[in-house]
Amino acid sequence: MELTPDSTVFWQGPGFSINATLVSSWIVMAILVIGSWLVTRQLRSDGKIPFWQSALEVIVLTIRDSIAEVNQRDAVRFIPFVGTLFLFISLSNLLELVPNFHPPTGSLSTTAALAICVFFAVPVVGISTVGLGGYLKEYFQPSPIMFPFHVIGEISRTIALAIRLFGNIMSGSLLLAVLLTIAPLFFPILVQLLELLLGQIQAYIFAILTTVYLSSAAQAHEETRTQEKGPQHG
Repeated sequence: MELTPDSTVFWQGPGFSINATLVSSWIVMAILVIGSWLVTRQLRSDGKIPFWQSALEVIVLTIRDSIAEVNQRDAVRFIPFVGTLFLFISLSNLLELVPNFHPPTGSLSTTAALAICVFFAVPVVGISTVGLGGYLKEYFQPSPIMFPFHVIGEISRTIALAIRLFGNIMSGSLLLAVLLTIAPLFFPILVQLLELLLGQIQAYIFAILTTVYLSSAAQAHEETRTQEKGPQHG
């Protein structure tokens, strides 16, 4: 029984291999890119709006509203990044219904890559908000001795994101495999439906946590800059 798609290798070369994780990631990305292009190439604002355009608008508005619940001011700003993460994870988990498809989110390398994207996005938001100097200064607040603790916090948060998503997806796949062995008809169907639901919940949680981290970075650095400017105007 394979616990991760990394173990399924399609091609092995010198220092490089193509496994099921890579192939399934490419498939998900291709569906998202091609699907988005097909839907948006003939957008309409009047008359009869195509079904797929309406569906896309519902998805984007739902993502925007979910982000706005965390940070209303920067909801539109975060849509491209947070929305992409959500759609990638969501579609990856939905495609598990396809026979012989290995969801890339079942691999720790994929979830780690997604978490690393969040890790780098946080300073990008902070720097774009207050500049490089203002962002780095936050790591030394309220005392320079806090610098290593801030760094450890950023790293541990990234690790937690990766392991949380990987653990939930892998545990669902493992449970389904066990039930297929014990009761190959009725229970696996129910578990698979539950797993699909949990997969969407995990995509939502990952997106919301990302929004929280990005919002916290922007707000914390803005508050620090405001406090520094306050005495100057007094």
